[in-house]
Amino acid sequence: MIRYFKKVIPYICLLVSWGGISQEKEKETLETEKVIIVKAYTPTISDAFKVKSTPILNDSVTQKKKQIRYSIFSVPVASTYTPAKGRAANIDRPKPIEIYDNYATLGFGNFTSALAEFYSNFQLNRSDNLGLYLHHNSSQGGIDEVQLDDKFYNTFLDLNYTSRNRDYTYGIELGVEHQLYNWYGLPEFPALTQEQINAIDPQQNYYGVKLGGKLQFDDLYFKKATLNYRFFGDAQGSTEHHVVAKPTFEFEMGNSLITTNFIVDYLSGSFDRDINPVLQIPNDYGILNLGVNPSLVILRDNLTVNLGAAAYYSIDTENSDNDFFIYPKVTASYRLLDDAVIAYGGLEGELKQNTYRDAVQQNPYVSPTLIIEPTNSLYDAYVGLKGKIADVVSYNFRGSYISEDEKPLLVNNRPTTLLLEGYDYGNSFSYRYDDVTTLVAYGELNFEISKRFKFGASAEYFNYDNEDEQEAWNLPEVKASVLVDYQINKQWFAGAQLFYVGERKDIDNTIVTVPTLPEAVVTLDSYFDANVNLGYRLNDQLSFFVKGNNLVGENYERWVNFPVQDIQVLGGVTYKFDY
Repeated sequence: MIRYFKKVIPYICLLVSWGGISQEKEKETLETEKVIIVKAYTPTISDAFKVKSTPILNDSVTQKKKQIRYSIFSVPVASTYTPAKGRAANIDRPKPIEIYDNYATLGFGNFTSALAEFYSNFQLNRSDNLGLYLHHNSSQGGIDEVQLDDKFYNTFLDLNYTSRNRDYTYGIELGVEHQLYNWYGLPEFPALTQEQINAIDPQQNYYGVKLGGKLQFDDLYFKKATLNYRFFGDAQGSTEHHVVAKPTFEFEMGNSLITTNFIVDYLSGSFDRDINPVLQIPNDYGILNLGVNPSLVILRDNLTVNLGAAAYYSIDTENSDNDFFIYPKVTASYRLLDDAVIAYGGLEGELKQNTYRDAVQQNPYVSPTLIIEPTNSLYDAYVGLKGKIADVVSYNFRGSYISEDEKPLLVNNRPTTLLLEGYDYGNSFSYRYDDVTTLVAYGELNFEISKRFKFGASAEYFNYDNEDEQEAWNLPEVKASVLVDYQINKQWFAGAQLFYVGERKDIDNTIVTVPTLPEAVVTLDSYFDANVNLGYRLNDQLSFFVKGNNLVGENYERWVNFPVQDIQVLGGVTYKFDY
């Protein structure tokens, strides 16, 4: 206590003395004075200094914190709760679709038509596979107002063997075919008697054999090679041999892929009838085409470019005539908007090897008197847009400009004065070659509304410009098609195919022509063909079907003087199985 009192006494003395001085100041008289500043005030800022030492708190009141230790006293508690074991929820899985390696189809219809198909696949072991496919389609005819037999049938059998090894794959293919058709399209002029008609034998038989092989490597520059041989002939003494070999080499250079194809294409054949029977000039042909096709594929983000070219050396072995051809092979595509909008274009040309068999597949009523030579397709320049919108609608629109030299055009043969064979009555067709440029506009839309319903439509417009011939014989200006596929329910399914072909023009062989005047032309009407199929699936293996063709009932002419069968109905059964 005495210590605190000693500290207070000095402050009390100071207050007393300050009070006395203040009383004296109040007695004095305040007078105003005049202050003159000689120099302007110029303040300065002094440098701050840092405290070099940290103050130490010396407080006896501050106490040191004590360390506190906690301990838990556990007491066991009895519990009767028992958790249940977890179990995965049941999911209703759909029954997997059974896939069978073999099937057989058999059907019959009006016009005494028959359809038979058989496919079988034998998995010999893990790497070897053997396949077999048999197809038969026939009709005994019966077209109204046709005076000759119009029956036909088409049969072929294909066998293939494939072996897949660790470093390579090879396969062998063997096939045979037999086709029967009749030249039943007699013209109105010249008029024939019933006796003359009965003496005509319009039947034609075609025979064919093919043998091919392929070899493919996985890790070699020599990527693959194919070799195919085909024999084709008919009952009129025509024969044709066609051999095609194509080895392919492939290697990478940076981010690009370089591919080179070599082509050896040899065709030889003969027809029984001479080109000029009077001069006895035989109708034999032999063509050897040697080609090379290098290409460079460039991938850059959304851009794909294929830069290539093709060079051919063509040798006509019968006429000792050789030619050299060079063609562009350039294509490009660019994704403007992912898969929704893809722009593409190209400039491509090729040397097409025309064959007797190709002519028969296009028109089975050709005469065995054709002139066979290759077509020089100078270029096919095209641009287009394609894509897919919302996984429901896909589209493809394209415009093309095509230039072809020696393009084969099918024309109706004129009746001959010889009248020796069943095709000499103006009821057959042959080739005429011309230089043709074609402008093509193509559009296609496909709708996949659901997995059960699909719809597609396409249309094509052609504009032809010929150099020598009056018309682009038997080539339509407009073609359109509609395809529908509908899975009604688990058992029922249906489909439809609708086709429209515009007008075509051919030579009118009923009118005698004058050499100085244009040839008479006949116009074939456009036609519409509606085909519908309906099926019922009894189980995974057995199903029944009904097909209707040309349901419009129009007896149109696909070729001049060759009307088709009207309404055709065919029903049958399909059975799938495994051995």
